[in-house]
Amino acid sequence: MPYRVATGYSEKVTDDDLIWRRPIVKEELEDADNFLIDESSPYDKVRSEKQVSRLDSIVMPIVFTVMGMFTRMYKIGRNNHVVWDEAHFGKFGSYYLRHEFYHDVHPPLGKMLVGLSGYLAGYNGSWDFPSGETYPECIDYVKMRLFQAMFSSLCVPLAYFTGRAIGFSRPSVWLFTILVIFENSYATLGKFILLDSMLLFFTVSSYFCLVKFHTKRKLPFTVKWWLWLCLTGLNLGCAISVKMVGLFIISVVGIYTVVELWSLLGDRSVPWKVYINHWLARIFALIVIPVCVFLLCFKIHFSLLSNSGPGDSTMPSLFQASLNGTKVGKGPRDVALGSSIISIKNQALGGALLHSHVQPFPEGSGQQQVTGYGYSDANNEWFFQRIRGVEPWTDAENSTFEFVKGGETYRLMHRLTGKNLHTHEVPAPVSKSEYEVSAYGDVDVGDNKDNWIIEIVEQVGKEDPKLLHPLSTSFRIRNSMLGCYLAQSGKRLPEWGFRQGEMICLKHASKRDKRTWWNIETHENEGLPEADDFVYPKASFLRNFIQLNSAMMATNNALVPNPEKVDGIASSAWQWPTLNVGVRLCEWSEKSVKYFLLGSPASVWPSSIAVCALIIHVIFLILKCQRQCVVLPEPAERDEFFMAAFYPLLAWVLHYLPFVIMSRVVYAHHYLPTLFFALMILSYYFDLITKRWASRNTGKLLRFSAYIAYGSLVIAGFFYFSPFSFGMEGPIEDYSYLGWLPTWKIAENIRST
Repeated sequence: MPYRVATGYSEKVTDDDLIWRRPIVKEELEDADNFLIDESSPYDKVRSEKQVSRLDSIVMPIVFTVMGMFTRMYKIGRNNHVVWDEAHFGKFGSYYLRHEFYHDVHPPLGKMLVGLSGYLAGYNGSWDFPSGETYPECIDYVKMRLFQAMFSSLCVPLAYFTGRAIGFSRPSVWLFTILVIFENSYATLGKFILLDSMLLFFTVSSYFCLVKFHTKRKLPFTVKWWLWLCLTGLNLGCAISVKMVGLFIISVVGIYTVVELWSLLGDRSVPWKVYINHWLARIFALIVIPVCVFLLCFKIHFSLLSNSGPGDSTMPSLFQASLNGTKVGKGPRDVALGSSIISIKNQALGGALLHSHVQPFPEGSGQQQVTGYGYSDANNEWFFQRIRGVEPWTDAENSTFEFVKGGETYRLMHRLTGKNLHTHEVPAPVSKSEYEVSAYGDVDVGDNKDNWIIEIVEQVGKEDPKLLHPLSTSFRIRNSMLGCYLAQSGKRLPEWGFRQGEMICLKHASKRDKRTWWNIETHENEGLPEADDFVYPKASFLRNFIQLNSAMMATNNALVPNPEKVDGIASSAWQWPTLNVGVRLCEWSEKSVKYFLLGSPASVWPSSIAVCALIIHVIFLILKCQRQCVVLPEPAERDEFFMAAFYPLLAWVLHYLPFVIMSRVVYAHHYLPTLFFALMILSYYFDLITKRWASRNTGKLLRFSAYIAYGSLVIAGFFYFSPFSFGMEGPIEDYSYLGWLPTWKIAENIRST
């Protein structure tokens, strides 16, 4: 129904009758799109405001986006060397173009997009992006960087429209957008082939879609309501598919959803059927859609990587056998005593290969270490030998093969060191309640604890079920003397064990405990015929998906600081909002173009203060509410507080605190998604405070001056520190004036050992 404006009141037009509704509030004048202004209205101010608002919503996003593209893309090809983590993510992009399977701690979407950028740039994947090396002529690295910079640039219009949707005044919307445009850390990382800009984009877009959905909450189940709800889920799925850090923004949306559904539960005007539909809609949009996006990314990942590569060994043996060019599953189908060289893989999630090396345990028995190792290595090779007390197998028996059978007792001997797989009543190095597994003795020296019984638990296919076969036979290995089972504990050894997996002899194990299940992964025997025509059963996508994610988490958990080494670029979480440290992204020599990752002091320091102020503010409001005082009486004021302050604060906490408590090594770039929400909180306070100034006689001028002054300070600060983002050439001493804090160490040497 159209509205007209009359003498400070809005009126609803019904035929010829005017029905007076309520006074026009200031917010309605600022958002004049809510009104259809009659041409005969004398209120030109409202008409003018509407026209300005429309012009602003079209022109300014374009202007701001162009400015954002300038800060991210200016001199983007200045350094023609592989900078920082371009060495990792550029290499992963090459694997996609070569279709070689690899392993990394992050989900695949971001790296597939890196591969896409290389494909669009005409790159064939033939280079592995060695750190610090000069880009060859066959790689148009500038186009690849421009592709990544677009994600950082698109955060700018998202910031603009997020501010508008929240309800910021126009000056505050502009200020928030300027803070994102002229943030040095965003401009610096946005230039390179990394995942951080993509993660930031999908995090920002997820929150933008949530805010837009919030504005449609009074119109449930309409087309726009469904659109923004589903887009929220889609972006959440993309965020977690770039990095697992996407779980943090998912948590924010999850908490918002729980609060909203709890509020609906108390609304008696909402029928139970409608309330249940609200639940079903959110389950579909915010759970099913993100999960489907996540699964689809891994499905594409497995489809693209069809060739054998460096990450094969992190996957189940059956999966490896399906890759082109793999050695897994090749060779004879029957395992012979003595002459068959095999590797044995554990079937637990994150299962590793049975491994040994010459280093002894520094505690316990002091015998040779037996560990679990996730990659192909000669130290993974074993062979079966007759039990202790029986004449051992020798090369003279090659003419007659004795095949390994289930239910029989054998010794397992390490090929390179000649020692026997052994266990005894010595506590394992980490799992003290279980027995240690070691390598001990040789062909002649040892005891009966070198003897192990092979128990077949599963046989796939139509081969002889009594014999051991590569990949298709699952078996357990039980010590004949102690009755315990060889198992992978799932824990990692300390540095003396090279942080490899701990192997134990498990005293009490159920038959279905996959930690005690093993299969033969590789098999070599020159005296037996090859079985190249054998077809293995196809591994299920779900099993491969679970296995890969388990391996990713295990690798990520292993990224802990090494106390024996000094990492010159690692930092602690408290140093990020205080700008205590920055990160050198490349070589710091006179000949190189140098980049320094550091936030803009003009925005990071005030935003950190704003976050602290908001924490105190929230505590004050909680206490005020407890004393039954009126808190945020106006609906528009409440909406702006929750979407511009409370939920951004929640997002800040959820993005920041995990890095405070986690044990893995962390760096300053982990603060970038968190910083976005801090800048939003800063803009909220600027909007809140200056609105109060505007109510005074000279307040409008003061407010205008405050925005101009602070916005100019942010822009000037960006260009002052722009050498950090645009690149520093020549002697680093020329830029020593930028080292405001001694901890930045701009002109100092940092040595990593």
